[in-house]
Formats: sequence, C-alpha cells, structure tokens
Amino acid sequence: MIAALSDALALILPVDCAGCGVPDRVLCETCTAVLAAPRPLRHVLAPGLVVHAAFDFADRPARALRTLKEEGRTSLVRPFATALAAAARAGFPDAEVLFVPMPTSAAAFRRRGHRVVEAILDRSGLPALSALRRIRSTRDQRELGRAERTRNVDGSLCARRRLDGRRVVIVDDVVTTGASAGEAARALREAGAEVMGVVCVAHTRRAGFVRDTDMNAG
Repeated sequence: MIAALSDALALILPVDCAGCGVPDRVLCETCTAVLAAPRPLRHVLAPGLVVHAAFDFADRPARALRTLKEEGRTSLVRPFATALAAAARAGFPDAEVLFVPMPTSAAAFRRRGHRVVEAILDRSGLPALSALRRIRSTRDQRELGRAERTRNVDGSLCARRRLDGRRVVIVDDVVTTGASAGEAARALREAGAEVMGVVCVAHTRRAGFVRDTDMNAG
C-alpha cells in the first residue's frame, strides 16, 4: 500500500528516490530495505564520549538524510526514527536514561523550516528531554575544519535547568568530529547531569569504529 501511494504521489509531484535518485519513487524498495536494517556501530570521541550510530554517513543513508534536511521530505522522519531507536537500544540496553536532542540553530531553522533532530527523536518513541538551548550563534560547521569546529561551538550551549541526578544521552542526526556533542556534554555536566554518551542517525566513519554486532560476537 505504501509503495502504491508513493507511485501515485510521484505522478502528481514527480520526485526521485531520496536515497539513490531512481525516478518516480519517494523511496525505492532497495533504499527502504537499507534504512530498515541499521547495523549499529560505536566510536569513542576525543572528549571521551561514546557515540552509537545507526549508519555510516555514506551512500544511501547519507543521501536520504541530506534530502530530509535540505529538501524537507518529512516522510523520511519515520525510517530514521526507527533506526535511531535501534542504535539507542544497542548502546543503552539496560540504562534508564533521557534522550536530549541537540537544539536546532535559528539559522538552520530559517533555512529548512523544520527541526530535524527533534522530529526524529519525537517519532522514535525514546523518552526525550528538551534540556539544551543555544546562547550564541555559530557558523555553519560544514565550512570548518576540526579545530575550527571546536572553537566555533565553544560556550554556545547551556542547560535550560538544573539536571542533578539525571542520566542523559545526547541525540544528533550526524556526528562528524564530535565538537558539537562535546559542547553539549559540557553544558549538561555543568547542570549536574551524568552524560552516558551520544546516539545519532549517522556518524562519519573514522578509525576505531566497532560495530555492535562485531562486539557481541567477540
């Protein structure tokens, strides 16, 4: 039924598949299957944070996530929310934690008209807590190198309230260098929270990645 509705929509508003560019499908069968089968992986960031990601930020998941963010195809929120929940279960199977979204910048909201991280988290079914806010503007991280990214976000976030005794996990759509996640962790810890780690839809692959399936096998 979903495929039929997608085909009908494509006749009215022609689109390409968000993951591979095949014409006349919102999301083709192959890309649907890829997004429905995340293989959670983890990586330790420089600040000591452990990231749990549903996908590598590459190929079909990366293209579909860019389409959601930049073209506003909100029908993609659901599969990414399901994948995020899978990564969270793999990373924090027994922990009673609250999931804190990275706040969307004012500039990103004006450009896109929607809040990607918040939307994905809302649909994931994970217990969410909006605990962070931005206290100064920052440059677009895509234009910056690793050291510049850290300087760019330093001191840009604060907690909305005291979080003493709360165990929290930071949520983002894509983690690249970890600069934003590190800043979020600093702000949350200063408010008294215990930061358990980071969960995201996708992470840029670097040396040191370990897939949860590989860890379990070992």
